Amino acid sequence: MEIQESNQIQLITDIKDKIKAAQYRALLNVNEQLIRLYWDIGNDLNKNTAYGNKFIDILAQEIKLTFPEAKGYSARNLRYMKRFSKEITDQNFLQTVSAKLPWSHNLVLIEKLKTMESRYWYGVKAIENGWSVAVLEHQIATGLIEREQGKKLQNFEKLLPAVQSELAIETMKDPYIFDFVEFDEKMKERQLEDELVKNITNFLLEMGKGFAYMGHQYPLTLGEDEFALDILFYNTILHCYVVVDLKTKKFIPEYAGKMNFYLSLVDEKLKTEIDNPSIGLILCRDKNRTVAEFALKDMAKPIGVSEYRFTQELPAEIREAFPEAEEWAEHIVIETTDDENMEVQP
Repeated sequence: MEIQESNQIQLITDIKDKIKAAQYRALLNVNEQLIRLYWDIGNDLNKNTAYGNKFIDILAQEIKLTFPEAKGYSARNLRYMKRFSKEITDQNFLQTVSAKLPWSHNLVLIEKLKTMESRYWYGVKAIENGWSVAVLEHQIATGLIEREQGKKLQNFEKLLPAVQSELAIETMKDPYIFDFVEFDEKMKERQLEDELVKNITNFLLEMGKGFAYMGHQYPLTLGEDEFALDILFYNTILHCYVVVDLKTKKFIPEYAGKMNFYLSLVDEKLKTEIDNPSIGLILCRDKNRTVAEFALKDMAKPIGVSEYRFTQELPAEIREAFPEAEEWAEHIVIETTDDENMEVQP
C-alpha cells in the first residue's frame, strides 16, 4: 500500500513538473514573439522616416484606440523599437540573445553598451545567470567584462588540468566590487568579513556563478591546533572547495604561503575523491603584480590574487551608473509603468 501511495505521489510530481516546463516554454515563446514584433515595428518605422517624427505620436494614439488593453505601445516605447531595430541588425543576435531576454533587458543592452560584441557578452551572461534588469545594469556599471576578461594573477594554468584551469580563471575577477559594504579606511579584516557575510546574497552575486557558501571562520584542526578559514565556498561548476582569505592591506608574499597551507588542510580534511583540487583566492586592498607573481611561482597549490574596491572609491561617473544596492541585491525585475513612461517589460 505504501509503495502504491509513493508511486502516486511520484506520478503527481512528474505531471506537475511537465506542466511547469510547458508553461515556461510557452512564456518563452510569447516573449520571443513580442521581441520579434517590436523589432518588426521598429524596422517599419525606419523604412518610412519620410513621415517625420510626429507620425510616431499619431501611431501611438491609433494603437491605443484600436487596442485599448494593450501595453507597450506609447510613443516613447515606439521610438525605442525604432532604435532597437536600427542598432540590432544581426538576425542571429536577435534570435539567440534578444529573443531570450525581456524587452527591459534589451533596452539596457542598447542604451548602456556601444558595441555588438559587448552586447552579446552581457546578453549571454544575463540569460545564463537569470539576471534581473537591476543586476544587468550593475554588472555593466562595474565593468564586469573587463574584470573577467583582463589578465588575472594566478598559477592555475600550471597546477590544474586544462579544463578546470580555464574554468577557474574565468571565475575570477580583478578587482571585485563590494559596493554593498560601508567603506571605512580603519576597517579590520574580521569587520570586512562580517560585512560580507551579513550581505551574503550580494557577496555571492559578486563572486559569480556556482558559488555555495559553506561558512566563515571555518574551523579545521590539525593535531592539537585549530585553524580558521576566513570564508569557505564550494563551487558547483568547478566541483571544488574555494578558500577566500581577506586582507585589508597590500599583498605580501607571506599571504601566499599561508593560503598554500590552508589548501593542503582543506584537501586533507574536506576534499573527497569526487572533488577537484581546492583553490585559494587572496583578496587584498592592493598588490604589486611582480611581487605577487613571484610569490605564487613555486607554490604547490592553485592560488589566485585579486584586489577589491568599494563603491565610494570608484570614479563618480561609474558610481552614478549603479542601481540602488537594495534594488539589485533583491533581483527586482522592473515591469511596466504608465503610458507616459517607457514600458520596459513585456
